[in-house]
Amino acid sequence: MVRSFAIAAALAGVLFAGPAFAASCPKHMGEIDAALSKASLSPAQMNEVKQLRSQGEAHHKAGRHAESVAALTKAKGMLKIK
Repeated sequence: MVRSFAIAAALAGVLFAGPAFAASCPKHMGEIDAALSKASLSPAQMNEVKQLRSQGEAHHKAGRHAESVAALTKAKGMLKIK
């Protein structure tokens, strides 16, 4: 009984997390875009941030929102965005 409840709760979390991630992707992309013009990064770091941002957008469009958020979060970390 307890195991069934735990499985059901985990499944519900997975089902409802997708839309939450989907809604946050554009927000993360906007924050990265705004910070890029003010960023003081090396050319290599700037290139990596732009690649991560591009990957995040591609993942978002493909419906892979967890992967999108992971890439965008890494880019935000490099830009020191909280």
